[in-house]
Amino acid sequence: MEIGMQLVFASYGWTDMPDDRVWDEELKLARLAADSGFDVIWSVEHHFNDYSFCPDNLQLMSWLAAACPNVGLGTAAIILPWHDPLRVAEQVSVLDHLSGGRFRLGVGRGLAQREFKAFRGTMDESRERFDESARMIVDALETGFIEGNGTFYKQPRIEIRPRPRRTFAGRTYAVASSDDSVVSAAKLDARMVMFADRPWPMRMPAIEKHRALVREMHGHDALPPLLADFCVCTPTMDGAEEKAIQYMGKFVESNFYHYELLGDHFAQVKGYDAYAQKIALAKEIGMEGIVKAFTQAAAWGTPDHILRMFEERRKVVGDFELATSFRFGGTPYELAEEGLKLYCKEVLPVLKTWKAEAERVAAE
Repeated sequence: MEIGMQLVFASYGWTDMPDDRVWDEELKLARLAADSGFDVIWSVEHHFNDYSFCPDNLQLMSWLAAACPNVGLGTAAIILPWHDPLRVAEQVSVLDHLSGGRFRLGVGRGLAQREFKAFRGTMDESRERFDESARMIVDALETGFIEGNGTFYKQPRIEIRPRPRRTFAGRTYAVASSDDSVVSAAKLDARMVMFADRPWPMRMPAIEKHRALVREMHGHDALPPLLADFCVCTPTMDGAEEKAIQYMGKFVESNFYHYELLGDHFAQVKGYDAYAQKIALAKEIGMEGIVKAFTQAAAWGTPDHILRMFEERRKVVGDFELATSFRFGGTPYELAEEGLKLYCKEVLPVLKTWKAEAERVAAE
């Protein structure tokens, strides 16, 4: 069990927030987390608007490898249909050398129509492009050579230089928010990446499916999933729920805006029909119901309250890893920093005991 912090780089929810200030403040939080005992710093990949703008998380991780030399690094995720697989394999090999093997490779296929259009691509091809590209990259990082003869990537066999030195077994992650993405993650023997956006019992069918497929395909148990969390940590419960609803609610709003979740295109795009079903449910329960479900899944309140929420989650999910965001939906920097410091002081030490317990059990 690793405890990570995730960088989002969003300005949605603020008024006239300069991009450079967003980046400067997120990097301050990253340094604070690295210095306070977090295991991993994660980052998303998103482009072009206030929802999130980290267009090159591999470049960011290269900088963090030097700025934060004692913490792991991870992408959650590189959106493969927007990249050439050869270049990703080369960049990952370089980053793993620079970081001394601290890098976790997280990949995804993308969901925002606006981003696909800007990259002159189509969502209809995203599943096939992801599956082709991911297989090529994972194999290249194991063998040192990349090649492909699929529908989208005709890659002549070529050696990756610098040569990869370490296996990525156990260090490969894949976003799995739909049934076909669960299958793709299992084929790669990758850990699932899931978002804390609905009550955890609703997530269990996908988690159990992934576990069963990994056992069937690879003959071993799946490693714990990485849960991308959102946290408002406060010294008292006075006003805590209101803050959680305010900032998580604004983040949910930004999510609907960026992904155009109320549009009808998901029902018409190949491979995204699962999202059409979820959107129909969202329309039924309304925004208030969606935010309520989100706050039931995410972490908020005092350290004791957050730990109780994690304990309940562990009863449902089992062991898990965390990639927690502290700044989103217009959260003031001061609140995010104070919450992160309090979390580091009172939540992180307890989670570290869970990690030690999980490592002991795994070693038996």
